[in-house]
Amino acid sequence: MSEFLVNLLGERLVNGEKAEVDVQALGSRLSLLGLYFGCSLNGPCKQFNASLTEFYSKFKKSSEHKDKLEIVFISSDQDQKQWQDFLQEMQWPALPFKDRHKKMKLWNKYKVTSIPSLVFIDAATGKVVCRNGLLVVRDDPKGLEFPWGPKPFAEVVSGPLLRNNRQTTDSTALEGSYVGVYFSAHWCPPCRSLTRVLVESYRKVKETGQKFEIVFVSADRSEESFTQYFSEMPWLAVPYSDEARRSRLNRLYGIQGIPTLILLDTEGHMITRQGRVEILNDPDCGLFPWHPRPVLELSESNAVQLHEGPCLVLFVDAEEEGELDPAKELIQPIAEKIMAKYKAKEEETPLLFFVAGEDDMSDSLRDYTNLPEAAPLLTILDMSARAKYVKDVEEITPAVVEQFVSGFLAEKLKPEPI
Repeated sequence: MSEFLVNLLGERLVNGEKAEVDVQALGSRLSLLGLYFGCSLNGPCKQFNASLTEFYSKFKKSSEHKDKLEIVFISSDQDQKQWQDFLQEMQWPALPFKDRHKKMKLWNKYKVTSIPSLVFIDAATGKVVCRNGLLVVRDDPKGLEFPWGPKPFAEVVSGPLLRNNRQTTDSTALEGSYVGVYFSAHWCPPCRSLTRVLVESYRKVKETGQKFEIVFVSADRSEESFTQYFSEMPWLAVPYSDEARRSRLNRLYGIQGIPTLILLDTEGHMITRQGRVEILNDPDCGLFPWHPRPVLELSESNAVQLHEGPCLVLFVDAEEEGELDPAKELIQPIAEKIMAKYKAKEEETPLLFFVAGEDDMSDSLRDYTNLPEAAPLLTILDMSARAKYVKDVEEITPAVVEQFVSGFLAEKLKPEPI
């Protein structure tokens, strides 16, 4: 366990008194680690920091598991004094200010897209136990549900569900169906846009005779808004009044922003977190139930995934439909290999794969990342780290792609700034 944590965090952390904390010794007793991503200049972080301090203090004083949990602060501060002042408010250690590379690796590894964020991981393996620790702090202030591990969807959603005609049905009606868990709200314009598309997709799938249901989990600010918004939806919803169940579902899937559509198989296991992208990219619903594809064609609707972690993008000279197929076939084997390897470890893949032709989206991406106009051009883009890796060669072969990917995953490639 200690060896894993040393690899993850380094040999030394620091605390608010500027003292070093030995990770080897720390890891010998832990079973759960909370990675707290934040910044001293962020208002919500300051607010959450106060709540986390109270939670941590109570847990360390009264929980029978007090020695099994530690929290580590991973800062995105740019000013060392501001970071140091913020750290003095904390009772837990932090990654050293100067260790920016390790901070960025953790942001990417755990797919952090907003702050504050608190991710609980298994201290022995690094696997995510709970992605939305903010809700743990709010909903379980005494830490009675430690270690906050995931529960089956059927257990978390259990209870009555609404239809927009005010009739109710029990959640057991979902058994044997593919399910979309839809986190959305009327006040959110992208949510309303997605809902219109999702209504059509839902109807198309149902018309084919497939067992498919959607459960709306509202983030509306009032029951009136919920009722108005839900009236547009032909599927089921968790009652707005059942705030505890809505919160548990948010916690189960680590929701960091809306709209989010989680797609589940007939056993309640996750197919993809990217239901929104899949729906927008497949208006005819021909790819239902939307299992992840190893290689995607870059488009406006899936470009949001470029900001969710490192992405390999192969730029090619293609303008017409179908001209991207050879490029996809070139990188598909390595993409499938990476997906299978990390699925077997029950971990998220560390790299997404795209092909891009000649269009406005590709031009915008090249301009934003200051890439050369060459084609073919093999790149790995890490937006959150503002880093790029470029392989500009005359011929791109499977061996070239595999070597490039292996070098990146082994951290042997030298990044260029975006």
